[in-house]
Parts: sequence; C-alpha cells; structure tokens
Amino acid sequence: MLEDNYKQRGLRNKLVKNLQKKGISDPVVLDAIGKVPRHFFFENALLEHAYQDKAFPIGEGQTISQPYTVAFQSEKLEIRPGDKVLEIGTGSGYQACILLAMGARVYTIEYNRKLYETTRDFLPLIGFRPYFFHGDGSKGLPAKAPFNKIIVTAGAPIIPSALTDQLAEGGILIIPVGDRESQKMVRIRKRDGRLFKEEFANFAFVPLLGEQGWKA
Repeated sequence: MLEDNYKQRGLRNKLVKNLQKKGISDPVVLDAIGKVPRHFFFENALLEHAYQDKAFPIGEGQTISQPYTVAFQSEKLEIRPGDKVLEIGTGSGYQACILLAMGARVYTIEYNRKLYETTRDFLPLIGFRPYFFHGDGSKGLPAKAPFNKIIVTAGAPIIPSALTDQLAEGGILIIPVGDRESQKMVRIRKRDGRLFKEEFANFAFVPLLGEQGWKA
C-alpha cells in the first residue's frame, strides 16, 4: 500500500521552498507540488531521489521530469479552474497530476504503449483521473479539441501546426523546441486567430516522437 507520511510531506515542503528560491511564484503551482506525492512514482529502492530537484529515468527511455521543469511549464500555462488542458507525453503521469491538482480537466496522450498502459492503470490508484489516450501526440487530439491550454513534455523540432490549430481562442501552448539535446521553452498565445510567440530559457527533454516530431 502506498504511504504518504510526515517525513515525505516535509520533504515536499522543502522542495516547494527550493522552487520558490528558483523563481516559481504562482501559489497554485506551489500548492499542487506540495500536494502530489512524487515518491509514489519511484520504486522503493529509489525513494531518496523523489524530492530532489532533478529528472529521473522511468524506463522505456523516458524520465520523470525535474520538479522545476514541471513547475515552470505549469506556471507559464496560467491554469484557471476548469481549463481544458491537452498534455502531449503522459510519461509517468506526474505532470498530469500537478495539472489536475491545479483544477484543470486533463486530456493526456502517450506515444509509448507500455508507458500509456502502466500510467493509465496507476494514476486512478492514487486518486488522479485524467482522460488517457494512446497515439501520436504531435497530431494532438482533434476529436476533443479545442483546448484552453496545451503542454508538450517532450522536445520538438518544430511547433506542430496540429497543436496550434487545436488551441482555443485566448489559449496558451507551452512547448520545448530545438534539437534532440537542447530546446528553448516557447509559449504561444492565440488572440484573434493570430499566434504570439515568447521564448524562455533552455531545457533538455526527451524527443517528441511522431509525424510532426522526431522519427522513432
């Protein structure tokens, strides 16, 4: 049985303070980081790593993102309660849980079938229920569009046109764009049918696979 004890809650509080020192200021983001038990996503032998501010392998060539990266992307999305959010790259499911804890309705799509099945079965066990999909995230999820917010948790060579097409008026897309080793975090806002682009710091994500991403 999964346990969230006093020590682990204390470690989460330390992580939240660390993220504040690094510039994360949105109280809704910080509250979500403080609520979601990140150690649930780690094997018992690796629990000591759960509240360190670093990424960690989860198998299938994927990682659970660094908490700062999760917080940074979540903050730049400007989530409002009830926002319909599309997440490209479910991975471990940690980012989806943060978005749910922020009050979003989350649709999440994963390219890797094994990760999709594992996370689809696991998240409801810890009380988180996004809408799960398996497929090519670079194409978005047209059947469920439009979305108020779209978050891409893998590095893309370009900004897929399918994603900007599925963004609602007034919506925000956050996506790391670059080569396979390093990407610039980009935020796109849609206003009056036009796209407005902002660039932030460099990050390093696993590659976005698919028709409008990198080839597997």
